Amino acid sequence: MILIAYDGSEDAGAAIEQAGRLFPGEHAVVLTVWQRFIDTLARAGGGMTMVIDYEEIDRDAAQAAEERAEQGATRARQAGLRAEAHTAVVETTVADAILAHATTVGASAVVVGSRGFSGFKSLMLGSTSHHVLQHADLPVVVVPSPQVARARAEHRSTLRSAGA
Repeated sequence: MILIAYDGSEDAGAAIEQAGRLFPGEHAVVLTVWQRFIDTLARAGGGMTMVIDYEEIDRDAAQAAEERAEQGATRARQAGLRAEAHTAVVETTVADAILAHATTVGASAVVVGSRGFSGFKSLMLGSTSHHVLQHADLPVVVVPSPQVARARAEHRSTLRSAGA
């Protein structure tokens, strides 16, 4: 069984499609991770003084995560996987939530998409796929975003043409 991290992005969709090619017919858990609103505020350093119904916001976030996970599971079934939708709440980081859930469900591998950030952008925005890869105790398949994959293929083609 594999675990596929899915956030609804084009990159996550590419990861599902690649997982279908690499693991046809495999049982897959499609996981969407969400974060409690109070934790989002704490991480953002927001000092809001208005009254906010955190529980309602969290219920809405959990519901949206469930819908997104089901959307991912549907895509995974269309890609030839036997998929089910799961959600998990972030306790520390998204990557840690992915790895913890992989352990909980007994996954033999994790599949994640990657936006291909490097340098300063990666430092500022973080890299969930990099964190998963660096902290996993099971195989991890990192699927580059379609744009990054095209750019890398064009770069290799240019190098071949130049005789490098």
